[in-house]
Amino acid sequence: MIDREPVIHVGVIQGAQKVRGEMRGVFRTSGGRDVRGPIEVWAEGVTVFVRDEHDAIVATGSDVILRGTDEGRFLLHDVTIGISFHWERKEDQVFEGNLSLIAFPPGHVTAVNIIGVEAYLTSVIASEMSATSPEELLKAHAITSRSWLVAMLERERREKKDPGTSRRSNETPDEIVRWYDREDHARFDVCADDHCQRYQGVTKLLSAAAVNAVQATRGQLLIHGGEVCDARYYKACGGRTEEFRNAWEDVSVPYLHSVSDGPVRHPTLEKETEAERWMTSSPDAYCNTTDGNILRQVLPSFDQETTDFFRWKVEYSNDELAKVLLQKSTIDFGSISELIPLHRGPSGRITKLKIVGTKRTVTVGKELEIRKWLSKSHLYSSAFVVKKGEVREGVPSKFVLHGAGWGHGVGLCQIGAAVMATKGLSAKDIVLHYFSGAELKKLY
Repeated sequence: MIDREPVIHVGVIQGAQKVRGEMRGVFRTSGGRDVRGPIEVWAEGVTVFVRDEHDAIVATGSDVILRGTDEGRFLLHDVTIGISFHWERKEDQVFEGNLSLIAFPPGHVTAVNIIGVEAYLTSVIASEMSATSPEELLKAHAITSRSWLVAMLERERREKKDPGTSRRSNETPDEIVRWYDREDHARFDVCADDHCQRYQGVTKLLSAAAVNAVQATRGQLLIHGGEVCDARYYKACGGRTEEFRNAWEDVSVPYLHSVSDGPVRHPTLEKETEAERWMTSSPDAYCNTTDGNILRQVLPSFDQETTDFFRWKVEYSNDELAKVLLQKSTIDFGSISELIPLHRGPSGRITKLKIVGTKRTVTVGKELEIRKWLSKSHLYSSAFVVKKGEVREGVPSKFVLHGAGWGHGVGLCQIGAAVMATKGLSAKDIVLHYFSGAELKKLY
């Protein structure tokens, strides 16, 4: 295991035609040239060109690195956040550390922030959660995010030594099962969006609480079986967390099994009758909160646009659902006759869904692929039960999905953890609740 703080490469902008930014301080090229002020970057084939505000080309190469020489920061325009989610948008963002500009793919520019793990984490905590969140929540999130990141780096190093094969899909004409782990980025360690961890540099005010949470937990990681835990997290479990195997690879991860999100033990929800009772009720759970003060502390402004995360409802006419399915799956099902859950995990999340149409019948999984197919962006989760409208000649007039939770449900429930913190539980209590069987160790 590691014994010192890693330095990581974070992909902020990927494959852009052009990148515009501003060096707020002195940055130096590998050729020793100082760069400050506005810059414009483009690529021709595998060569990057950097032009300054005086129209001079200040650097070229397949990978141009601009290194800060003081306390400088740099701004990048039009960074996309929430990629493919319902709140996708562009922002101007400010970063510390160094900037790498890569011609990847050829003819395009990828911008990468090179930064130490602890500085990176300070931004992640403030980006994933509001920096005004309870101190113990911020500490718990720092431990979780640090553990996930280091586990990913260690796995990446192992795979480089022994690449092997990693199947992420199983497809036949009648069944499509896909899962989406952290993307295997070719030119950096992690991306800056929700597909890895939400990272927005120092764009937002990094409060003393966020800084202190990272400093207070510096080098602390979750450990199980002599390895750093692959600590996953998401917004809201809906009352019970999910098992790792039901979202990703079909393996058992001891510290990522299903637990109740609360002091009361809730039953597992693999059976349809239990799932229906659960999805259409409001059980006692940590993440079952409408406390505006907690949610404003925990959720960044754009996440506050989503208010029905614990229990939600989506309604489609038959024609609307058929069009969404055609758009997202490229399969023409015809009119939709049935949506049949074939397998649920203990949180009630569907991992295999049979879609019966008048032209095609296909089974889809795992949870994220189901969410992709059944929404123009993403369903909040795959934990839902299906109600049908009036049926004529075997075709329902509409489908109503009654759902629970927001995200894949594996590991730490962010809103549940926030409520735990407001109830006085410590960061250690929180992480060991969600990552049952793990232990907390300081490695550097």
